[in-house]
Amino acid sequence: MSEVFVRPDVRAFLGYLQNMPGPRVHELTPAAARAQLNATKDVADLPVGTMAVIRDLTVPTPHGDLAARLFDPRAHREPGPAMLFLHGGGFVMGDLDSHASACAEIARMLDLPVVALDYRLAPEHPWPAAPEDAEAAARWLAEGPAALERGVTSLVLAGDSAGGALAIITAMALRDRPAAVPVIAQFPIYPLTDTTREYPSYAQFSDGYLLTRESLAWFGDAYRAESASLRTSPLLGDMAQMPPALVLTAGLDPLRDQGRAYAAALIQAGGAVTYREARGNVHGFLNLRRAIPSSQGDLAGALVTLRQIVTEAEAERVLAQAAG
Repeated sequence: MSEVFVRPDVRAFLGYLQNMPGPRVHELTPAAARAQLNATKDVADLPVGTMAVIRDLTVPTPHGDLAARLFDPRAHREPGPAMLFLHGGGFVMGDLDSHASACAEIARMLDLPVVALDYRLAPEHPWPAAPEDAEAAARWLAEGPAALERGVTSLVLAGDSAGGALAIITAMALRDRPAAVPVIAQFPIYPLTDTTREYPSYAQFSDGYLLTRESLAWFGDAYRAESASLRTSPLLGDMAQMPPALVLTAGLDPLRDQGRAYAAALIQAGGAVTYREARGNVHGFLNLRRAIPSSQGDLAGALVTLRQIVTEAEAERVLAQAAG
């Protein structure tokens, strides 16, 4: 096997983590792990930066109201696509603050409104609470609710890690039972796509590369999902007629091969797919753009591609609507 490539800034960050005292995520309670994540956010990630609109919203769902947050680089805009962003954190951690910087950067670079969802977390709310919330929020956003103060013509579904899984699962749900407007693109970032078997990257990178075997088991024990369900392992499902996809993975990620397999399955089903891999980077780099500066380039490069995908897909939607 060839030597694993690790970027210099990634190597420095991993060395820092290795020497940092204190318990690891899997040794903490969920509440302590969430507090630790938020405490390190400003050290590891970049500032939110300039944004015309950052506004908290409330999403009504069958299981109660959920908090959400709108990020928009424009104070006012004509009806157009909107993104629903679903945060990572193993279905146990993460919230509107933990991914605020990433959502703001995505909104700026795509020139789109981004709505981040604070879905219910395990173990207090185990599976299938998260996919239920994600689908409900997507259907709510598709209606262009008055609280949004922006018309919505189509949806882009995005998320990282656990949120990447939720983006895929939601895209499948809205393909099978369409919402008020279509999903024109999906952007899963180092997603979890199949928990029914162990892929080669899991063994190769599950120790010493940030996301570990122990932490993955800790997340799984809290989430208590049915592995063979399509709302846990969407890769087991039918990939026909899925929306155009940009799949972004990390080269040193135990979940890398799940993302690769998802992109391959979409291609085999005839889907429009762009695959990008952050070579030499680790799982979670979306929220590590201060600690691992080269991660900003990974995100920026992906968003240039995604903007083209969204522009083309929205144009096709408009043409189809005019012809129909």
